[in-house]
Amino acid sequence: MTGRILTSPACITEGLDWLARREPRFAAAHALTGDPPLRRRPEGFAELVGAILGQQVSTAAAAAMRARMEAAGLMSPEAVAAADEAALRGCGLSAAKIRYVQALARATLDYRALAQLPDAEVVVRLTALPGIGRWTAELYAMTSLGRADILCAGDLALQESARLLFDLEARPGERALRAMAQDWSPWRGVAARLLWAYYRHAKGREGTA
Repeated sequence: MTGRILTSPACITEGLDWLARREPRFAAAHALTGDPPLRRRPEGFAELVGAILGQQVSTAAAAAMRARMEAAGLMSPEAVAAADEAALRGCGLSAAKIRYVQALARATLDYRALAQLPDAEVVVRLTALPGIGRWTAELYAMTSLGRADILCAGDLALQESARLLFDLEARPGERALRAMAQDWSPWRGVAARLLWAYYRHAKGREGTA
């Protein structure tokens, strides 16, 4: 069983209503931000590459790398597997990111089958690949697969947003945020979208995804 999939803004509204009843701070955040976007992306190789590009860099830097790869025709598994390092380096990729995207290109991952797996199994399958950690796997599951109950607890923007919204003395780490988020199930993916929107409201800039 894959669990609930976020397919439309109506799903976001349903999740927000549930979260507001569960936690008044979410109601307050929603009043400030309005409905956060659905943030659904296509499934497949290109979007997982995009998640790899976003590892430990700003959203602007990741977007720039992706734009260069798209312009160079390097967003298919076949093209990336056949590309030399110089071509990928010219798109702004580090040596590590080059290794990761080429390993993904050669992995022959069955994306259709992946989309049918339960949340935990999606994360297990993806993190078995070189260079894909839990953050990347959960981001793909949230945005490309639309999983309603996954939250990227390792995301720094989500951690900082939680600190601000819940008036914490320090930014919660991944383990602490994951523990907090247990109370937000089965709508942790909607909570993440609201926290990203609140981060943008509070900081005046985008967080991840």
